[in-house]
Amino acid sequence: MSNNPQDDNRRPSWYRETIPSMKRRCAGHDYQGRCIYMITLVVDHRRPLLACITGDGINDEAIVHPTPLGSAILGQLKEITAHYPAIQVVAQQLMPDHLHFILYVRERIPRHLSHVIAGFKVGCNRVYRAACPGDSAPALWEGGFHDRILKGNNHLQRMMDYIDDNPRRAAIKRHHPEYFKIQQNVQAGGHTFAALGNIFLLQAPLLLQVQCTRKLTPEQISDTVSHFLDQASRGAVLVSPSISPGEKKVMRAAFEHGYPTIVLRENGFAPLAKPGGRRFDACAQGRLLLLAPWEYHNERRSIRRSQCHALNDMAAAICSKC
Repeated sequence: MSNNPQDDNRRPSWYRETIPSMKRRCAGHDYQGRCIYMITLVVDHRRPLLACITGDGINDEAIVHPTPLGSAILGQLKEITAHYPAIQVVAQQLMPDHLHFILYVRERIPRHLSHVIAGFKVGCNRVYRAACPGDSAPALWEGGFHDRILKGNNHLQRMMDYIDDNPRRAAIKRHHPEYFKIQQNVQAGGHTFAALGNIFLLQAPLLLQVQCTRKLTPEQISDTVSHFLDQASRGAVLVSPSISPGEKKVMRAAFEHGYPTIVLRENGFAPLAKPGGRRFDACAQGRLLLLAPWEYHNERRSIRRSQCHALNDMAAAICSKC
């Protein structure tokens, strides 16, 4: 690993191509200042070169077993602090085809974070070529890297919990792939959706739409929640885009009680999308289905009134099994 700017001209073209990745970072953020980041690097073509996972994550603990290359990559992480004493590696999680690690930049560093990660990748490629001499790929990692700026102790703890739980989630996905594969062109209620989760919930004997006006009082919302929970306890699968406060209360209560739900969403699914947080476990248990009638977008959008009406109409059509 090197932090010498003069080395850039001696490095191969694939290395220099990682430097413009800084243009895709958070606009206006100082990537040399004091901060905490979660970094993710993905193996080129997602080859499982770094580790294997045993256990199903449910009955048996999911355990990560690094390959010799994976162990060498973890050794390279220590080199970051060796070259940049102001940077501390707080946590790391090696996975078969990717690596998560959290960096704490304790004081200002002399170079942009992209250069730090690029230097780390150079070291990784060195041990990769030594461990896999017959591999024809020019580099171990995909170009660039993913970073998330962590603000506050709560955010840091959530991300540490996330990467610590990664092996369990991966094991569950391996044993229940049908619940985590994005399915396209799913027909329901005369509409076409992309779907993620237990698609067999659409075949439940009773699908019940949850639609609540925004004019409901807190007392009326409480009564509505009780009504739908009673129906769910009798086997109904609740269906809703969960937009209004009443709908959110009902669907959240059903989720908390472990009842199956079908949620319609305005945004579609990114190619490698997976449910986050407790929705992941709900998918693994077969009690959640997410439906998206429109294509995925990566920008923040406020849902339009026309979309709210359309989603509620779709929920009604699904429940009537038209």
